[in-house]
Amino acid sequence: MTKVLQTESAPAAIGPYVQGVDLGNMVLTSGQIPVNPETGDVAEDIAVQARQSLDNVKAVVEASGLTVHDIVKLTVFVKDMNDFATINTVYGDFFDSHSVANYPARSCVEVARLPKDVGIEIEAIAVRK
Repeated sequence: MTKVLQTESAPAAIGPYVQGVDLGNMVLTSGQIPVNPETGDVAEDIAVQARQSLDNVKAVVEASGLTVHDIVKLTVFVKDMNDFATINTVYGDFFDSHSVANYPARSCVEVARLPKDVGIEIEAIAVRK
């Protein structure tokens, strides 16, 4: 049975979709853009955007009862691949700060445009072990 995930710790969906779904053994998040869920603001700095998107992914995953340690795959969409090194540093720091021994699998692709003209969007797959 599919359970819809909803948390106030991540921004509300801005269209006809949900923040994530819990399939029992697997959790899929929708793409999380770097909107601060408390203020609705988006920072200009790509490093701050990357961290906010990761924090939003974390919030949706945690709404299922899982943790960052259960994330097995992320897809990162960026508006400018020139930001890759900065995003990579933030990404590594995020998982290191949560003491994740092995980084999840990941894809990173450049796209022409993202919702609200942000610089990054991240979606995740987490698995119940």
